[in-house]
Amino acid sequence: MQSKVGYSSNHDARSAVDEATRDITNPIGLIIMTDHDRLADISTLLKKKYPRAQSIGVSGINYYNTQYSDHNLIVTAITGDAVLDAGVMRNLSTCPAADIATLKESIRVVNGNRDNTLLLEYCTNDEERLTTTLNIALGDTGIHVVGGTEFGYAANATPAVTVNGQLYPDACAYMLIKNTNGGVKVYSEIAYGAMDGHPMHKVTKVNLKDKQVFEVDHRPVANVYSNEMQVPVDKVVDSVLEHPFGRIVGDQVFIASQKELKDGNSLTFFKRLNVNDAVSILQLNDYDAINKDTVREILSEVNRPSLLISVNCIYRYLLYTGNGFFGTLLQNMASLGPHIGNIGGGEQVDNQHVNQTMVVAVFD
Repeated sequence: MQSKVGYSSNHDARSAVDEATRDITNPIGLIIMTDHDRLADISTLLKKKYPRAQSIGVSGINYYNTQYSDHNLIVTAITGDAVLDAGVMRNLSTCPAADIATLKESIRVVNGNRDNTLLLEYCTNDEERLTTTLNIALGDTGIHVVGGTEFGYAANATPAVTVNGQLYPDACAYMLIKNTNGGVKVYSEIAYGAMDGHPMHKVTKVNLKDKQVFEVDHRPVANVYSNEMQVPVDKVVDSVLEHPFGRIVGDQVFIASQKELKDGNSLTFFKRLNVNDAVSILQLNDYDAINKDTVREILSEVNRPSLLISVNCIYRYLLYTGNGFFGTLLQNMASLGPHIGNIGGGEQVDNQHVNQTMVVAVFD
């Protein structure tokens, strides 16, 4: 797949577009990353400049190689050796299934498989409902999914993504990308693991709509955490960067980050947990060594990466900027090839919605 990445830190929307696209000609697809305030204007300007290019756009903190900011513009142009189709899944909070036919048509047009095709998506909310809908549409195609939940807009703003220059709230913007001159592989990285000598817990009472857990092991969830980790109940959420919850499925761990302490010492989470889910409190491991392992794994499977697209969780960003590691992470990933990405409020990889994770798609 052929691609070109443009970058601008100019605060004027038109000037930023001009700077970021000065070396981009005849794109077939555009992936737009900028701040919330300018997303609509920039997406419109890019549609006018490249009317034949399909595009998706997301706002928030983003990064290109070692540069990152919450007020810049990254335009990633797909210029050749690819087939793609962009679309939108609307009404995530009520009935995204109404747009399954649209997504299935995109799948038919691209006609890809698990070895050469990625579904890249950016959503505004209701990730579990979205992942279920995507799984239904993708069926047995094996096509990989990498995506993230938009994050970094003002409290009084409405989150929205863009597709082909148009703004959509309560939606998922997707782009199916088939690499016709190579393949694509998907990776996920977590820096947490189980703690020796600590028990597993069973989720026993929830409010699925609000992603709220009342009880594990038939006891208030915050009390269980407080007793196990020897921290006050009002510090349970503050402990999330070092000790989040994790849902255990076989030998896999899917992080569920505690969000807010509620009445009755219940907790809301950024990921939905269901009754009978097995969960553990996790510990932060050697994230430097883990990221180096990720880099080695990618290099062992993709000899010449042409483009890497990732989403990093906001909690990873806060942890790594707080301890000075985020720049090292970006440098490590940029050593593989051109690397773009954004900071999300949640991450999606294949059939799972996760937290505190980096998900990465690598094209060769």
